[in-house]
Amino acid sequence: MSLLALRPLLVKQRSLSLALLRCSGSVPSLFRQYATGSAGKQTPSSKSLSAGSDRTDVSTDVRPIGERVKENTKTASYMGVILLGVGVTGILFYVVFWELFSSDSPNNIYSEALERVKEEPRVKDALGAPIKGYGEESRRGRRTRVAHTKYEKDGVEHIRMQFFVQGFRNRGTVHLEKRKTDAGGYEYRYLFVQLDYNPHSPIILEDNRLQQDAMRASTSTVPQPFL
Repeated sequence: MSLLALRPLLVKQRSLSLALLRCSGSVPSLFRQYATGSAGKQTPSSKSLSAGSDRTDVSTDVRPIGERVKENTKTASYMGVILLGVGVTGILFYVVFWELFSSDSPNNIYSEALERVKEEPRVKDALGAPIKGYGEESRRGRRTRVAHTKYEKDGVEHIRMQFFVQGFRNRGTVHLEKRKTDAGGYEYRYLFVQLDYNPHSPIILEDNRLQQDAMRASTSTVPQPFL
């Protein structure tokens, strides 16, 4: 067979090879387009799953409303008890601080009066040093707090106190009364020791009643100016 007869066959074979090459080049692009389209599209089930995973603020408390209300009420009652305890503790601290450190507290008035009585030479001679002081004795023999009374007279605050002293020879009872001054402090109206063996002859350390009563009477009788 001559070359002229084979030429049409060679041309057809070349055309067929070019067509196969074109088809083979377009197949990967089709696969890529399909893959991209399938990745971009989501089914409703996948959308719901992703939305559920993104919501992190959903409450997980599935208890009934009544149980939650009961729990909140219990928590509020606990907080109330705690606040009440803190308030009571604060009041107790204030009272203890006032009793120990305030110069006008009954405890400090007792301590100051006891020191004056213990340093008085007449009391030392009558009772016998050293001298100790104490409050009233209970039925069990315990010495309780010092008895004192606060009252107001003519708008002025007064405090009256009584306690006991004992030396190695005798015993006695201390009586005192103080009044509040205009400056805010306290001054003695009287302070004396009544001896057990001779109660009608007390040892007087302070007695300003006549002077204070005279001053109060003079201020009360001052004529008021006419308005």
